[in-house]
Amino acid sequence: MLRRLYDWTLRWSASRHAAPALATVSFTESSVFPIPADVLFIPMCLARPDRAMRYAAIATVASVTGGILGWAIGMWAFDAVARPLLDLYGKQAAFDALTSQTGTAAILTMLVTSGLSHIPPMKVVTILSGVVAFDLKLFILSAIVARGGRFFALAFLLRRHGPKITAFLETRLNWIALGVTALAAAAFIAFEVLR
Repeated sequence: MLRRLYDWTLRWSASRHAAPALATVSFTESSVFPIPADVLFIPMCLARPDRAMRYAAIATVASVTGGILGWAIGMWAFDAVARPLLDLYGKQAAFDALTSQTGTAAILTMLVTSGLSHIPPMKVVTILSGVVAFDLKLFILSAIVARGGRFFALAFLLRRHGPKITAFLETRLNWIALGVTALAAAAFIAFEVLR
């Protein structure tokens, strides 16, 4: 099943609708959608390494624009839009914990770590930035640096080493999936024990 999903994603990511889909996922991921853009971005770069930098630009612009929407939701529509979404995704507790860390340095750190590694989730940080009225210009600049840095670095690596990465994935896909599942389970157990 995992092999079919992987093959389907690679085929779909090479289609003519891939770039608009990437823009849509990148935009919504930064404000409301729970699935990271990497799900499309990485297969698209593997399927078309010659377009990796173009895809990085699309993902960066869409992600930053979506982040601005998240900021606006936090600023003007938290109770109407953000609170139900945070409840739906089970992120209200994470959001409440982050609201106590609202200084400029803390917000910038969260924007960078979220933009680079999705920790904490980007949508939580963008909404939080709006709730605390974080400076919009600084928000946009940090989002461009973090998200652009992530997408362009990935695009460079995938463009340069794409065939090797593809060959590695195709021969070891089941082991990789098992390893990722084991790491996720270990992280969850550690989190529960330490909490």
